[in-house]
Amino acid sequence: MDYILRATAGEGSVRAFVACTRQTVNTAFLTHKTSPVMTAALGRTLTGGALMGCMLKDDQDILTINIKGDGPGGGIIVTANNNVDVKGYCFNNLVDIPLKSNGKLDVSGALGKGSLTVIKDLGLKEPYVGQIPLLSGEIAEDLTYYFAVSEQVPSAVALGVLIDRDYTVKQAGGFVIQVLPDADDRIVSALENKMQGIKSVTSMFEKGMTPEDILQDILGEFNPQILDKINVGFKCGCSRERVENALLSIGKEEIDDIINTDKKATLHCHFCNTDYEFDEECLRKLRASM
Repeated sequence: MDYILRATAGEGSVRAFVACTRQTVNTAFLTHKTSPVMTAALGRTLTGGALMGCMLKDDQDILTINIKGDGPGGGIIVTANNNVDVKGYCFNNLVDIPLKSNGKLDVSGALGKGSLTVIKDLGLKEPYVGQIPLLSGEIAEDLTYYFAVSEQVPSAVALGVLIDRDYTVKQAGGFVIQVLPDADDRIVSALENKMQGIKSVTSMFEKGMTPEDILQDILGEFNPQILDKINVGFKCGCSRERVENALLSIGKEEIDDIINTDKKATLHCHFCNTDYEFDEECLRKLRASM
C-alpha cells in the first residue's frame, strides 16, 4: 500500500513529507497506457501532487497542478485532495524521444519550455493561483522553485519514477523537506549537505529503504517525529450521475440538437480514461427530466 509520512524535526523547525507511490503511479500507467517517458513525467507530478495534497487542511480542499509545455508531451494535469486521492493525465500519452546522455528518461525534453501552475481551491470566493515558468521540466526542481517563489518556503523536493523492463513501474516516490523561518543555521547547512549527497529517491527505494528509512536517513540527527501515515491512491471521483449532471448543464436546446443530429452522446473522463455512453433513449429521458 502506498503512503505518505508527515513529520517534523529540529524541534518543529523542519517539516517533512515522504511518499512511496509505486502502486499509484503504476495504476496511472495501466489506465493511460503511457510511454516510459510520460509515465515518468506523470508519475513525478502525481507524487508531487500527493505530497502537496497532504499539506491541505480541510476535507473539501482541492489542489491542481497544471503543467503546459511546448514539447511533444504537451502538458500534464494532476489533482489531489487532503485525503491524498490523486488523479491525473498527460496531454500526449505516447511520446517517444531518445534518452538523455546519462541514460535516463528525458522528461524535460518531453515537456519542453512552458509554465507550471498550482491552483488551490480552499472553499473561498476565489482559488489561490501560483504560476512559475518551467525551470527544468524535471518537475522536482520546478516545484522547489514554486515553493520558494509562490509560497516563500525554502524547500527540497525530490521525485522519482523507475520504469521496469516491461514498462510497468518498478519504484516511485519522493519527499518534500521544508525549513521554517525559525530554523537554526546549523540545520539548514546540514540539510543542504545531505541533499547534495542523495543521488535519487528511486535508488533509495531500490536499496529496500522505506519512507521511514528515508526520513531517518535525511533527518535522523534532528530527531524526526512522525505525525501521520496517510494512504495514497489513484482515484477518480467521476460517475455516471455526475456526467449526467454535466450533460444536463448544457441546456435543453443543446440536448435537443444532439438528439436530432447525432442521436447519441459520448462523454469522456480524461482522468480515468472512462467513456460514458448515452443513446437516444437515455438522452430523451434526461431531456424529459429537465
